[in-house]
Amino acid sequence: MARPQANDYPAFYETYISLVPEPNLLQALQASVHEMRQDLSMIGLEKSDYAYAPGKWTVKQLLQHAIDTERIFGYRALCIARGEKQSLPGFDENAYAELADVSRRHIKDIKEEFLMIRHSSIHLFNGMDDLTLGRSGISNGKPISVLSIGYAIVGHWRHHAQILQTRYGTGD
Repeated sequence: MARPQANDYPAFYETYISLVPEPNLLQALQASVHEMRQDLSMIGLEKSDYAYAPGKWTVKQLLQHAIDTERIFGYRALCIARGEKQSLPGFDENAYAELADVSRRHIKDIKEEFLMIRHSSIHLFNGMDDLTLGRSGISNGKPISVLSIGYAIVGHWRHHAQILQTRYGTGD
Protein backbone atom coordinates (compact mmCIF):
# COMPACT_ATOMS: atom_id res chain seq x y z
CA MET A 1 0.00 0.00 0.00
CA ALA A 2 1.21 3.52 -0.80
CA ARG A 3 1.98 6.16 1.80
CA PRO A 4 -0.95 7.85 3.54
CA GLN A 5 -2.32 10.97 1.90
CA ALA A 6 -2.91 14.23 3.76
CA ASN A 7 -6.68 13.62 3.83
CA ASP A 8 -6.12 10.26 5.62
CA TYR A 9 -5.21 11.87 8.94
CA PRO A 10 -5.61 15.07 10.99
CA ALA A 11 -3.14 17.83 10.12
CA PHE A 12 -1.49 17.48 13.55
CA TYR A 13 -0.01 14.12 12.49
CA GLU A 14 1.90 15.70 9.61
CA THR A 15 4.68 16.51 12.08
CA TYR A 16 5.25 12.77 12.49
CA ILE A 17 4.28 11.37 9.10
CA SER A 18 6.56 13.82 7.29
CA LEU A 19 9.51 12.20 9.11
CA VAL A 20 8.82 8.87 7.44
CA PRO A 21 9.91 8.99 3.78
CA GLU A 22 9.76 5.21 3.34
CA PRO A 23 7.14 4.18 0.77
CA ASN A 24 6.23 1.02 2.72
CA LEU A 25 5.02 0.93 6.32
CA LEU A 26 6.51 -2.45 7.21
CA GLN A 27 9.89 -1.43 5.82
CA ALA A 28 9.73 1.77 7.87
CA LEU A 29 8.82 -0.15 11.03
CA GLN A 30 11.62 -2.67 10.47
CA ALA A 31 14.18 0.07 9.78
CA SER A 32 13.03 1.91 12.88
CA VAL A 33 14.21 -0.90 15.15
CA HIS A 34 17.82 -0.38 14.09
CA GLU A 35 17.41 3.40 14.42
CA MET A 36 15.85 3.03 17.87
CA ARG A 37 18.65 0.76 19.09
CA GLN A 38 21.17 3.34 17.92
CA ASP A 39 19.24 6.26 19.45
CA LEU A 40 18.74 4.46 22.75
CA SER A 41 22.39 3.40 22.93
CA MET A 42 23.32 7.10 22.98
CA ILE A 43 21.44 7.61 26.24
CA GLY A 44 23.74 6.95 29.18
CA LEU A 45 22.80 6.46 32.80
CA GLU A 46 24.02 9.98 33.58
CA LYS A 47 21.35 11.47 31.28
CA SER A 48 18.40 9.38 32.47
CA ASP A 49 17.09 11.92 34.99
CA TYR A 50 18.20 14.98 33.04
CA ALA A 51 15.69 17.62 31.89
CA TYR A 52 16.98 20.37 29.61
CA ALA A 53 14.90 23.08 31.32
CA PRO A 54 12.69 23.48 34.40
CA GLY A 55 9.28 21.93 33.85
CA LYS A 56 10.46 19.76 30.94
CA TRP A 57 10.38 15.98 31.01
CA THR A 58 13.42 14.01 32.06
CA VAL A 59 14.89 11.57 29.53
CA LYS A 60 13.15 8.69 31.32
CA GLN A 61 9.84 10.57 31.23
CA LEU A 62 10.27 11.26 27.52
CA LEU A 63 10.93 7.58 26.86
CA GLN A 64 7.90 6.60 28.94
CA HIS A 65 5.85 9.08 26.92
CA ALA A 66 7.06 7.43 23.70
CA ILE A 67 6.09 4.00 25.09
CA ASP A 68 2.66 5.18 26.23
CA THR A 69 2.01 6.87 22.90
CA GLU A 70 3.03 3.84 20.87
CA ARG A 71 0.72 1.65 22.96
CA ILE A 72 -2.16 4.09 22.47
CA PHE A 73 -1.52 4.42 18.74
CA GLY A 74 -1.34 0.62 18.45
CA TYR A 75 -4.65 0.27 20.28
CA ARG A 76 -6.23 2.83 17.98
CA ALA A 77 -4.90 1.01 14.92
CA LEU A 78 -6.22 -2.31 16.21
CA CYS A 79 -9.67 -0.89 16.99
CA ILE A 80 -10.03 0.78 13.61
CA ALA A 81 -8.63 -2.27 11.80
CA ARG A 82 -11.33 -4.37 13.45
CA GLY A 83 -14.08 -1.98 12.41
CA GLU A 84 -14.67 0.02 15.57
CA LYS A 85 -17.28 2.70 14.87
CA GLN A 86 -17.05 4.62 18.15
CA SER A 87 -14.72 7.58 18.45
CA LEU A 88 -11.59 6.55 20.28
CA PRO A 89 -10.51 8.87 23.10
CA GLY A 90 -7.63 11.27 23.00
CA PHE A 91 -5.16 11.53 25.86
CA ASP A 92 -3.37 14.26 27.76
CA GLU A 93 0.32 13.46 27.36
CA ASN A 94 1.33 15.73 30.24
CA ALA A 95 -1.15 14.17 32.66
CA TYR A 96 0.06 10.71 31.64
CA ALA A 97 3.70 11.75 32.15
CA GLU A 98 2.92 13.19 35.56
CA LEU A 99 1.26 9.97 36.72
CA ALA A 100 3.87 7.62 35.25
CA ASP A 101 6.41 7.32 38.06
CA VAL A 102 9.69 6.51 36.37
CA SER A 103 11.82 7.49 39.35
CA ARG A 104 12.29 3.89 40.50
CA ARG A 105 12.78 2.46 37.02
CA HIS A 106 16.19 1.86 35.55
CA ILE A 107 16.83 3.43 32.14
CA LYS A 108 17.91 0.03 30.79
CA ASP A 109 14.49 -1.45 31.60
CA ILE A 110 12.68 1.44 29.95
CA LYS A 111 14.79 1.05 26.80
CA GLU A 112 14.07 -2.70 26.68
CA GLU A 113 10.35 -2.10 27.12
CA PHE A 114 10.32 0.43 24.30
CA LEU A 115 12.03 -1.99 21.90
CA MET A 116 9.55 -4.71 22.89
CA ILE A 117 6.63 -2.38 22.19
CA ARG A 118 8.10 -1.57 18.76
CA HIS A 119 8.39 -5.28 17.97
CA SER A 120 4.76 -5.67 19.04
CA SER A 121 3.78 -2.86 16.66
CA ILE A 122 5.63 -4.59 13.84
CA HIS A 123 3.70 -7.79 14.50
CA LEU A 124 0.41 -5.90 14.68
CA PHE A 125 0.88 -4.21 11.30
CA ASN A 126 2.47 -7.28 9.71
CA GLY A 127 -0.87 -9.03 10.18
CA MET A 128 -2.75 -6.42 8.16
CA ASP A 129 -3.44 -6.44 4.44
CA ASP A 130 -3.99 -3.37 2.25
CA LEU A 131 -7.74 -3.42 2.84
CA THR A 132 -7.21 -3.34 6.61
CA LEU A 133 -4.53 -0.64 6.41
CA GLY A 134 -6.93 1.48 4.35
CA ARG A 135 -9.71 1.39 6.94
CA SER A 136 -10.55 4.65 8.65
CA GLY A 137 -12.11 5.42 11.97
CA ILE A 138 -12.47 8.28 14.41
CA SER A 139 -9.80 9.03 16.98
CA ASN A 140 -9.94 12.03 19.25
CA GLY A 141 -12.91 13.26 17.22
CA LYS A 142 -11.08 13.20 13.87
CA PRO A 143 -10.91 10.67 11.03
CA ILE A 144 -7.69 8.70 10.59
CA SER A 145 -6.64 5.60 8.67
CA VAL A 146 -4.87 2.57 10.11
CA LEU A 147 -1.98 3.17 7.70
CA SER A 148 -1.62 6.74 8.94
CA ILE A 149 -1.40 5.54 12.53
CA GLY A 150 1.39 3.16 11.54
CA TYR A 151 3.35 5.97 9.93
CA ALA A 152 2.66 8.18 12.96
CA ILE A 153 4.17 5.50 15.22
CA VAL A 154 7.44 5.58 13.30
CA GLY A 155 7.48 9.37 12.98
CA HIS A 156 6.59 10.00 16.62
CA TRP A 157 9.78 8.33 17.77
CA ARG A 158 11.87 10.03 15.07
CA HIS A 159 10.48 13.36 16.30
CA HIS A 160 11.45 12.62 19.89
CA ALA A 161 14.83 11.16 18.90
CA GLN A 162 15.63 14.52 17.29
CA ILE A 163 14.60 16.31 20.48
CA LEU A 164 16.78 13.99 22.55
CA GLN A 165 19.76 14.81 20.35
CA THR A 166 19.25 18.56 20.06
CA ARG A 167 17.82 19.53 23.46
CA TYR A 168 19.04 16.76 25.74
CA GLY A 169 22.45 16.32 24.10
CA THR A 170 22.24 12.56 23.76
CA GLY A 171 24.00 12.62 20.40
CA ASP A 172 27.14 14.20 21.86
